Amino acid sequence: MREYLPILIVGSIIGVFTLIFLTLYAMEKNKKESMGFDRNMPDSEIIKRLLAYGRPYWKSFVIVFFVMLFSIVYDLVSPLLIGHITTTISSDFEMRYLVQIVAAYAGILIVSLICTYLQAMILQKTGQKILSAIRQDVFTHIENLSHEQLNNIPVGKLVTRVSNDPNSISYMFTNILVTLAKNILVIFGILGAMLMLNYVLTLMILCFVPFVVIFTVIFRKFSRKVHRSVNDATTDLNTYLSENLSGIKITQIFNREDRKMKDFLTRSHKLQRAKQGRMLVFGIFRPMVQMLYMSSVMCLLYVGGKGYIQQTSFMGQVIDAGIIVSFYMYISKFFNPIQALAEQFDMLQKSFASAEKIFTILDMVPQVVDEEDAIELEEIRGEIEFKDVWFAYKPDEWVLKGVSFHVMPRQTVAFVGATGSGKTTILSLICRNYEIQKGQILIDGIDIRKIKISSLRRHFGQMLQDVFLFAGTIRSNITLRDEFTEEEIRRACAYVNADKFINRLEQGMDEPVRERGNNFSAGQRQLLSFARTIIHKPSVMILDEATANIDTETELLIQDSLDRMKNIGTMLIVAHRLSTIQHADNIILLSKGEIMEQGNHQELLKQKGRYYQLYTLQYSKEQLKMQERQGLVEIL
Repeated sequence: MREYLPILIVGSIIGVFTLIFLTLYAMEKNKKESMGFDRNMPDSEIIKRLLAYGRPYWKSFVIVFFVMLFSIVYDLVSPLLIGHITTTISSDFEMRYLVQIVAAYAGILIVSLICTYLQAMILQKTGQKILSAIRQDVFTHIENLSHEQLNNIPVGKLVTRVSNDPNSISYMFTNILVTLAKNILVIFGILGAMLMLNYVLTLMILCFVPFVVIFTVIFRKFSRKVHRSVNDATTDLNTYLSENLSGIKITQIFNREDRKMKDFLTRSHKLQRAKQGRMLVFGIFRPMVQMLYMSSVMCLLYVGGKGYIQQTSFMGQVIDAGIIVSFYMYISKFFNPIQALAEQFDMLQKSFASAEKIFTILDMVPQVVDEEDAIELEEIRGEIEFKDVWFAYKPDEWVLKGVSFHVMPRQTVAFVGATGSGKTTILSLICRNYEIQKGQILIDGIDIRKIKISSLRRHFGQMLQDVFLFAGTIRSNITLRDEFTEEEIRRACAYVNADKFINRLEQGMDEPVRERGNNFSAGQRQLLSFARTIIHKPSVMILDEATANIDTETELLIQDSLDRMKNIGTMLIVAHRLSTIQHADNIILLSKGEIMEQGNHQELLKQKGRYYQLYTLQYSKEQLKMQERQGLVEIL
């Protein structure tokens, strides 16, 4: 019994560590149950959905599998060859036999390296195709979400889903799955080779396997939690950066740099702690597996060396130098895949965490979708009718209450009223950015829910107060990457008076546009939006406060452009300046989601109602401003 005391000591140490980890595992499990923590999507569902992306490339994976089998041969045969070399050197030495074994070893090594190279190349190409498919699906799905859904999701979170998360999934296809398969095959292959070589020593090594399994299960639970924490912290940081870098000018204006830096550091430290937690979990697991590996090596050297030196058998099995060397190499190759399995599993959990977040986006059902019998409209006349329309962004908080009106083709209709009266909401509903709760909206006598969304919006041109320009050139922002001739582009710019400032630019149409068009004035951006709308030849034009916050000179150009655009088709205008809509065919005054008055400018003035009060108030203010300017001129 004394001679096996070292083995008992090693077993006791391993048992103590196992008891500690099992206790921590039980405590963490109870903690998660008390917190209601659970994975939202099971691993089986994630794997099933991810494999759907890999299914079109199954031939590539089959080729990789067979190439991988050739590379596995090196792991299985090389210890046997080294063992034979050891036996040859320690007994009857023949150089010719040694050269043959070394040549065989070198040949197997070369084949293994070539197979590894081919495997890596095929997987990388396949992985990039899968990555591209996932990103395309996510981006396309985001494009189909309704305005309400997009308003509820921070932009930074969407950016993370499209850019960062697919990278983790790509690594699963290019490395993890194949390596997992290879390591599993290597483990079983090595077990078979060791059993044939010496089954007693193999059984002794297998005594350490249950502890490896226990440590791996415990590690799996902790790694899943820390990976989710890292992903959440990364998304939070990206969201914060996306918002605050876009609004950094406001931060500077109000001298809030220090406060924003503190907020940034808070999120940055949260990410740091999450990553430290992940490193801690992995840093504990790897030494544990290494401890098991070293323990098995010590037991091998103790038992095998003892038997070899004393020229005795171990449980009926003879042990020589070649067997000890071969087993030493096999143990290394046995535990390396096990440790690699844990590492790959660590990355697999990261991939699953990213995939779960991606599928959460993909599982969001768009609130505004085409009906099964939706039709395609090649052209529309521009007749618009609201029939008792009710709409609310939040349940029971009605923004529109029984709104009804009729717009004839090629008419110009203006909507006026206080902020929050429902003017912009009406324009959004016409384009079907939101779904109404009650009533009906008709385009040319057809319910807009019976028209394909893409077909409906193709006939609308929207010009908003806050013009969005993409980074690129003036040309790309006008055409939106569609195919137009140079003459069409210049004609559209001239039609809306945008050519006057474009011609003064050094590079003309190819003048660079920085992010959000911040190298152009508000008026210039508005004129570019007009040109962008005109060139796409809409049947209905929508202007939402298009003349607000613009200097007087540019406003005159825009007003001239608006007068020209009235001849193109139906025009719907939202404006606070009543002076800009005096020539509209119909003016609809809204208050708290209801139509209070409607008619043309002269008819509404004669009624001397709410419109008359607004116009008189604005006219008095404009007269006062004009007098002040005149007085300022006299002083100067």
